[in-house]
Parts: sequence; C-alpha cells; structure tokens
Amino acid sequence: MSEQSKNPTHYRLLTKLRAIGPYLREVQSTEESYLFDCLSVCVNDKKSPEQREFWGWWLELEKTDGVFEARYRSGLYDVNGEWQDKALPKKAIEDVTRTQEAFHQKLIETLKSEFDISVSIHKESVEFV
Repeated sequence: MSEQSKNPTHYRLLTKLRAIGPYLREVQSTEESYLFDCLSVCVNDKKSPEQREFWGWWLELEKTDGVFEARYRSGLYDVNGEWQDKALPKKAIEDVTRTQEAFHQKLIETLKSEFDISVSIHKESVEFV
C-alpha cells in the first residue's frame, strides 16, 4: 500500500466517508476527528417536523497514529438539535442497533479497502447488542 493511501488527505477521507451514507456531520469534522450521527426512531411523528425528537446514535471517530478510534454513543436527539446521553427505550433499541451495526460495517470496509486504515472501538464506546 502506498504512503499516499495510508495517509489520505482530509478531503479524500471526507469524500469516502460522505459516500457511506447520510451520517457525516461535515461542518463539525476536522482533520483529526469526524462526527457522524443517525436519527433512527422518531419519538413522536404527530409533532410538526421542527418539533420532532429522535432516538439514535452518534459517533466520534478520531485519528490516532494512522488508526481510527470509534466512540459510539446512543440517546435522544432533542428539539434543540442536541444529543442527550439517555437510555434508549426498549421499542427503539432494535432499530438503533441495526442502523449502527450496518454503518459500522460499511465504515470498517471503506477505510480498509480504500486506505488500509483500521478502526478500533474506543474503551468508552457504547456497546450495541
């Protein structure tokens, strides 16, 4: 693997990470850290769209010595557009877990095949069951 592939530019990484799905928060990402999130389950779809809250997950992906560490969290995306670290209700766990696992698999495959970069799970990461 060439040195260029092992140490891709921030813009090459953004392009590949964006292609994984609608999860990348590009504006909140830097050259050493990328933020992703997924609004998996609407809390109350009877509310107007701007008043809706969601159960889901978010990921802080940090680059350390050529490897990425993934720190997943789960909780509530509130009406103010902020993540709250809260326990998921039973009815949301399956959907949140499914979307997180599918995303994580694509993330691992993309970084490995495109750049030969590994992803490890951070010790503070939420465990999805």
